[in-house]
Amino acid sequence: MFLFSDHVVVRRADIKDSVYTRRRDWSNARNVFEGLAHVQPDRAFEARSPERETAQERLRVFLPWGTDVDSADRVEFDGRTYEVDGDPMEWNYGSIRHVRVRAWRVEH
Repeated sequence: MFLFSDHVVVRRADIKDSVYTRRRDWSNARNVFEGLAHVQPDRAFEARSPERETAQERLRVFLPWGTDVDSADRVEFDGRTYEVDGDPMEWNYGSIRHVRVRAWRVEH
């Protein structure tokens, strides 16, 4: 069993049209959820090469049931920003109903 004791913020940005592309306007993002969740490490790995050195970190974030979160959102936890990876999964069984999100970030 897990407890919701980690502070997280879920942020969402609207799509902005420009002359050539459509992209999310993260400079004007808004909070869609701010509160307690349960965060667990998922995995971390590094890719080293002479041209580039990167590190990836993945988390599993368990949000309260009914949290409005989408695959294009971002999650802020512990001073870092993570991208939501894939569709959130709703768990409606047992005593702790929740929404599970996989989040990842890349560091150069």
